[in-house]
Amino acid sequence: MSKQPAAVLGTGQTHYVAKRHDVSMSGLLREAIDRAMTDAEVTWDDIDAVVVGKAPDLFEGVMMPELFMADAIGATGKPLLRVHTAGSVGGSTGVVASSLVQSGVHRRVLAVAWEKQSESNAMWALSIPIPFNMPVGAGAGGYFAPHVRSYIRRSHAPEHIGAMVAVKDRLNGAKNPYAHLRQPNITLESVQASQMLWDPIRYDETCPSSDGACAVVIGDETSARARESDGKNVAWIHATAMRTEPTTFAGRDQVSPQAGKDAAAALWKAAGITDPLTEIDAAEIYVPFSWFEPMWLENLGFVGEGEGWKLTEAGDTAMGGTLPVNCSGGVLSSNPIGASGLIRFAEAAMQVMHRAGDHQVDGARKALAHAYGGGSQYFSMWVVGSEQP
Repeated sequence: MSKQPAAVLGTGQTHYVAKRHDVSMSGLLREAIDRAMTDAEVTWDDIDAVVVGKAPDLFEGVMMPELFMADAIGATGKPLLRVHTAGSVGGSTGVVASSLVQSGVHRRVLAVAWEKQSESNAMWALSIPIPFNMPVGAGAGGYFAPHVRSYIRRSHAPEHIGAMVAVKDRLNGAKNPYAHLRQPNITLESVQASQMLWDPIRYDETCPSSDGACAVVIGDETSARARESDGKNVAWIHATAMRTEPTTFAGRDQVSPQAGKDAAAALWKAAGITDPLTEIDAAEIYVPFSWFEPMWLENLGFVGEGEGWKLTEAGDTAMGGTLPVNCSGGVLSSNPIGASGLIRFAEAAMQVMHRAGDHQVDGARKALAHAYGGGSQYFSMWVVGSEQP
């Protein structure tokens, strides 16, 4: 059966900060949900199902939080589905929600994802517990730093590339009112002078630990057309893709995982895109450590192997460049882990809806959103556009 048209009708985000002690998890989600529903101009009667995304429960120390929050997130009397694919879960939540509309099962679906890291400790939740610990296996940085070193060795990238990405994304984040880190005075020199955490990843090249939530309302063709007839823009979903691979197997390429390449190839084919570098106007790519920008540019097929850092160095990924990447500030500026992927999806939709404010890419018509999780083993992506495909 062919997929039915679907579109993002509205988006909502909280402000991302280190600690939201003023609200419960339920209250945090309702902020994003209420904003998304207001943006989409829908009521609870219009929502047919709720899809909630959440990273590991240990991040807050609450098992299956979707159960006690069912009422608060508007799922009473409606289908409620929980998605969990590690750090990529926000993106997977968007893909699952869109599939419920594209399949014709529901007309309008609310997707929401969040993290309240201040109620636990995500770094140690991601660490291998004693006595099974590996050397320097502390959090995500300890796991991914060797992959970055492998990329640098393979691509011969100069050492300043990571700092360039950090400066770009943090300057972009300074234009985003929701961003956690807003550093308009950040410089290449200040990043390079910051503390080395996991060689070669420095303190200012890492994502923050954020509390926050993001929500989107996805509707069918009739709902989207009604919005457009009222003079409102929607973000038509041109294609989605998800792929997975094991964390460890003989010959696995940690620098450019096969699952990521396969997901991207499937995405471009489904979206009818043959040259993503020229056809995509804005990209929201999951970059928790700055060196992952050039790595993912290659994995996604924007450029060939070993060429990603050259795109970054040339300024092509900056605002006004050939391929603006993370104009919102990206994960380097805000990182409520469970929501980070859905933020990418929402920000891509905002770009083609021309509602991204001070970090809007002029004339954006097609945008990519990307998320990855686990040991670079889960990938979720979508392409959205200003026009119906």
